Amino acid sequence: MRALKLFVFAFSLMALVSGQVFSANAADKREKAWGDLKEEFFENVQIADGNALLSIEAPTRAHDAAVVPVKITAKPGARFKRLVLFVDENPIPMAADFIFGKASPSVSFSTRVRVNSYSYIRAVAEAEDGKHYMVKTYVKASGGCSAPASKDLAAAKAQIGRMKLRFFKPAAPATSTPQQSGLREAQIMIRHPNTSGFQMDQVTMLYIPAHYVDLIEVRQGQDLVMKVEGGISLSEDPNLRFYYRDTGKGEITVNASDNEDGKFSRSWPITGS
Repeated sequence: MRALKLFVFAFSLMALVSGQVFSANAADKREKAWGDLKEEFFENVQIADGNALLSIEAPTRAHDAAVVPVKITAKPGARFKRLVLFVDENPIPMAADFIFGKASPSVSFSTRVRVNSYSYIRAVAEAEDGKHYMVKTYVKASGGCSAPASKDLAAAKAQIGRMKLRFFKPAAPATSTPQQSGLREAQIMIRHPNTSGFQMDQVTMLYIPAHYVDLIEVRQGQDLVMKVEGGISLSEDPNLRFYYRDTGKGEITVNASDNEDGKFSRSWPITGS
């Protein structure tokens, strides 16, 4: 009986150790892509854990890998001048590079990305003092970069560059956080197929060339709110929800361009106050 107990104990110990090794190997594999990305984009830059300053939200298991919502929220008092959004396992992992201007009262925003395989989505933010911080979340999704467009491509191209801006009323004082107090929120939507180059035409069975929005610039009057350099990892019909503060200095203007030299621009008077 004692020998049996020893055998059971030894077997349990082996299973525990094996499980720990498996978990460690899985974690190492998840982080492997980031090692290469850090060397490419942030060589010799020290990046600290950013969870005390930022949070990142995305569904653990995405309903649609081609349209995965991502939300970045800056904690009260946290100020950043730049944030780079990555989807580690995508063919082109850098989804977008965000530059925040003096008209941006908060780096909190949300957008939508493609996720090609199980991957970390991570944000690396640069503070005004030059220090870098990172937050990440793991998303289970696959096929987002090669998924067929949700709309007819010819019809999508006929509406390319059309923009819609939605203003949101300020939150009631009782429900607003200290950071949101006095801030306004808006959402820009741009009609564009944002083809990735990995999608196949279901009729010709040929790959559709990459055609995507590569720049979105939001201004209030002459002041920059944010500039976004995008790529194929942003979903079709790019969507950006952001904060601004109504300074009374003019309209919200959005200028955008794509990698085929398409240029799109529109302005809106601020409403919903």
